[in-house]
Amino acid sequence: MILQADRGRRVIRLVAVVLLILVLPFSALAADLPELTGRVVDNAGIIDAATKTVLTQKLADFETKGSDQIVVATIPSLDGEEIEPYANRLFRFWKLGQAKENNGVLLLVAPNDRKMRIEVGYGLEGTLTDLHTKLIIENDMVPAFRAGDFSGGIEKAVDDMIMVLEGNPEELEARGERNQQAPFNSDDLFFAVFISIWAIIFFGSIAVSVLPPIFGQKLGPGRYRWLGMTFEPNRRSPRGGWSSGSSGGGWSSGGGGGGFSGGGGSSGGGGSSGSW
Repeated sequence: MILQADRGRRVIRLVAVVLLILVLPFSALAADLPELTGRVVDNAGIIDAATKTVLTQKLADFETKGSDQIVVATIPSLDGEEIEPYANRLFRFWKLGQAKENNGVLLLVAPNDRKMRIEVGYGLEGTLTDLHTKLIIENDMVPAFRAGDFSGGIEKAVDDMIMVLEGNPEELEARGERNQQAPFNSDDLFFAVFISIWAIIFFGSIAVSVLPPIFGQKLGPGRYRWLGMTFEPNRRSPRGGWSSGSSGGGWSSGGGGGGFSGGGGSSGGGGSSGSW
């Protein structure tokens, strides 16, 4: 039942990403992106100093063991922007995870908007699934945040993400069974697919032509890299088409005087959002 529900949520999430991409050009507001200053970027000031120190060391040790990169970020407000596109923009701006592995994870909290999201890189979507991130948000973060314990909720969420990424997701999945989640409704899937096809037919060509030059990285005349793909919107039948992967960026794991940075990874919208 959990696997069926997970597959259904992945389809709905894909549809949601398509629709979000289509409406991005019409968004009037886009919140500023903070600089990546460490594994814990607490611009909202909701994590106590002791927890921040523990989290930073824990995430550094985890990254050293297996190279997967988890970053925690808090911002006061989204300034009117939805958390899903903001988290994806921030993930790609920071380039979390290794370029060839796309193995980064971003945990984002916006306390003034009472919203949180776990954004997962391409390479980890099959391990830290949408179902896992949803359970982490609902079981770890929401109850703690409602009680005013931001530090505790974030630390527990980080612990569970590490547990899953290290290959031990059984406890989270058992929670899903205990919560007796309702099975995925096939009518919802049909409706989501129908809306997605309709949107692609009417707006897809416009989006592919307009968005890469705005949000992507220019590679050359008429060529842009965006969301891990290469676009040539000004050519009718591009020979190269779309190409997956991500370029550039050496790997740098924080520590010492060398600072901290992502390694060139990217994300396509995997993960889950929540509110409290």
